[in-house]
Amino acid sequence: MNKARPPLLNPTIRRQSLGVGLLALLLFIAGSWHQAIIGFDSRFVVFAQEMLRHGPSFFPTTYGQPYADYLATSTLLTWLLSLPLGQVTSLTAWLPTAIASAFIVTLVYRLTAPHSQRWGLLSIALLLLSSTFISETRSVSLDQMLAAISLAVFYLGYAHDHFGAGKRLHWLYLLLIVGFAVRGPIGLVIPTGVLCSYYLINRQWRQLFSFGLLALALLGACVGLLLLMAKLSGGEGFMQDVIRMQFLGRMDGSEGSSGVLYYFTSSLGNYAMAYPMAVLVLLAMLISGRRAPGPALQLVWYCAAAGLLVMLGLSIPQAKKARYVLPMLPMAAIIAAYPFHVAHGRLFAWLRGLMLGIWTVLPTLLIAGLLFARPRYPEQMSHLDWVYGVLGGLQVLALLALFKTRLRPVGPAFTAVLAVWATYILVVEPLERSVYDTRTFTLEVHEQVMQQRAPVVLHGLGKDAKAIKYMVNVDCDQVPLFTQQAADLKPIQGPAWLVMSAADYEGLTDPRFRSITPTLTGEFDRNPYVLLHLAKTAQP
Repeated sequence: MNKARPPLLNPTIRRQSLGVGLLALLLFIAGSWHQAIIGFDSRFVVFAQEMLRHGPSFFPTTYGQPYADYLATSTLLTWLLSLPLGQVTSLTAWLPTAIASAFIVTLVYRLTAPHSQRWGLLSIALLLLSSTFISETRSVSLDQMLAAISLAVFYLGYAHDHFGAGKRLHWLYLLLIVGFAVRGPIGLVIPTGVLCSYYLINRQWRQLFSFGLLALALLGACVGLLLLMAKLSGGEGFMQDVIRMQFLGRMDGSEGSSGVLYYFTSSLGNYAMAYPMAVLVLLAMLISGRRAPGPALQLVWYCAAAGLLVMLGLSIPQAKKARYVLPMLPMAAIIAAYPFHVAHGRLFAWLRGLMLGIWTVLPTLLIAGLLFARPRYPEQMSHLDWVYGVLGGLQVLALLALFKTRLRPVGPAFTAVLAVWATYILVVEPLERSVYDTRTFTLEVHEQVMQQRAPVVLHGLGKDAKAIKYMVNVDCDQVPLFTQQAADLKPIQGPAWLVMSAADYEGLTDPRFRSITPTLTGEFDRNPYVLLHLAKTAQP
């Protein structure tokens, strides 16, 4: 192993990293106090709502029954944050993920700033410009938490060799346990692989085998404990559900399937601009030939190995989603910003110019994008003049920073960050919550049900699909009846309330239901829905 070392992680850099992390946290939670819950977040908020009503458990619950796909770790965090308020809000739901994201920012800076503070800041800028990072930070994201844990494991291994932090290695195994508790088996395997890639590229065989074997033993113990908790929580049948959902379902494609190269191709857009720029930087390094492996260049290769292992490892299971490879994003951001640390090389100069140009014009590109999208959503995007003003002001700042040597390139990079985050928080989030609104219709339905109490039938919503988006807005122990096919409605006797899509209502042939005039009509998750009241059948 090369003994050259970067400057030590001095107290100044420690303070700066904490300050950068705190500023990032404030950005991540801006405007997140009481937003409507939509999409995938609905499931996790329902978990927390039920825990708030019934107390903690090993597994989260829906409709009072344990849910097999996750342990209750993230739900416990939301529950603790929600206890003082007595309710689950978007802030208490998102805050654990926001803290994890801020932790990632802190560690990225600590890894790179001892080499160059500019490298550290620009790595953070590239991280914050990734659309997947933004959307996952402003949500309940177990994968973002896993990304923080994976980076922490990588950092501890790197700090042990480069920052003289030998006493911290005992934290590695605690982090692996936390990773398993948050994300199941993959939450232990991914951080283990990240650190093993570091040991492998360094040829630290003793550490590689000892850590790998201990992690394998820890994985076996955690899996055994997980299955025991599953059996205690729901019996043998529930334990089989846990095995199917957390192990077999992701491997055999029963939870969805994508091609082997899915992550390598889709990340060009999902993790732009960090991932595509990292690929170009690595190509430039290969074309430029071998150089003396100084500490900064070593860090780049460590990050490349760790990121590649994450993408290769997660390409093996059939089930693939863009957010699963979030642990590789900090590595990609560090690699992508490397040209700003090295001055030599025509290719690196070209890459610096490309990134600087994109950062500088990004506010204008966002204004153009909003103007293009406005005709498609005229009602929701009718009051954006002040947003255009904000973006225009940021564009002026970016141009001023471009011509100030002291502010270039950090100034344009962070004006781009502010422009992207402002657009997301002020435009994209409100637009999504308007288009995919479920709260308005659900509350109107609930008001009718409370005025004339009767069983609620959710027809065609799916117990673990759109029904969850209904239940998240009700926040009570009401357990509705579920029907899927029109034939399932025949046994239903009045009085009852029926919620279904307008398309399903139009497709009904049973005269008992076709003769009912909808009590309510409205938009639910971007589709027209109706509420029907089935009166009590008169006794002969």
